[in-house]
Amino acid sequence: MTWNDQFLNLFRDCVEKYRGGNHDYHSYYGPDDITFLQSIGCKPREMFDFVEDLVDEGTPSESTALLVTAVRRDYFLTVQKGVLSEHEISTSDLPTFGDTLDGRNYFPRILTKARAKLRGELDPDIMYGCGGDRKFLRDHGNIHPSDFLRHVWASGDDDQHIIDYVRTQSSKH
Repeated sequence: MTWNDQFLNLFRDCVEKYRGGNHDYHSYYGPDDITFLQSIGCKPREMFDFVEDLVDEGTPSESTALLVTAVRRDYFLTVQKGVLSEHEISTSDLPTFGDTLDGRNYFPRILTKARAKLRGELDPDIMYGCGGDRKFLRDHGNIHPSDFLRHVWASGDDDQHIIDYVRTQSSKH
């Protein structure tokens, strides 16, 4: 089985558990599941956050969860050479909701979250792709969360590169 099929099977199983009333994501995964998630750079809570939002809010879709995970997996395997980061950012490390970049509220926050997502450094209580992130991306050109992540990866530490990308996407709508 390919990793994406394994991810989708596990994701769907988690959706069914959540719909069945089990909201304790720690109980969702067996040892083989944990090993699999580690092999693709995905934390158990990250999958659960997508499951919870899909069931409770109808978005993001399972394909979005897969695409975002694919970007993280690619970064994990190519840049990090399969080695997990030991650093983790907390909510206090994030810019506030009202902080601006290029005159856009929330931009510094989602950019910080995206960079931490790529490196696997998000505290379990922080979700890349949460409702606030989705609103920002929707309001600035209906950018797909995985596309934003890939552009952040390509931008490295160059904020201007990602600013230009968001400007371009915003001007199309």
